[in-house]
Amino acid sequence: MTIKKHTLSILVDNRPGVLSRVIGLFSGRGFNIESLCVAETMDLEISRITIITKAAESVVEQIEKQLHKLINVINVYNLTDVKTVHREMALIKVHAKPDTRAEILRIIDIFRCKIVDVGFEHYTVEVTGNEGKIFALLTLLRPMGIMEIAKTGMVALSRELK
Repeated sequence: MTIKKHTLSILVDNRPGVLSRVIGLFSGRGFNIESLCVAETMDLEISRITIITKAAESVVEQIEKQLHKLINVINVYNLTDVKTVHREMALIKVHAKPDTRAEILRIIDIFRCKIVDVGFEHYTVEVTGNEGKIFALLTLLRPMGIMEIAKTGMVALSRELK
């Protein structure tokens, strides 16, 4: 039984309690959700839940079947083996001492980030990208002194078939 990372995109009715029922399927089976992102779609009556979890293929198939049985679930897409665009956003508050400010600005420029807040002793950086880009940025900023990090969950959409 091979355990790997799975990406599920679930369209649901935008109603109270739907998210807790969906999440209950995972917690009831003892599976951790590595990433969770929920937002309305173009249709305000529908929300998209994007879940990243690690599990065996057979377990994810069972979860998919049980998700389909929930009344407020419209559709479930397993994007694990599908060509997709994945993105995550992070806000990173980093110490910006006078002797490191120029280097931080160079790193931010290389990664095409934005500074969204400046203080006397910190910059708050906004970065959007895949998990590799965010990890690489954090690795370079860590020696400067990261004060806080806030990350969104991963969002994903399938690519157009060519």
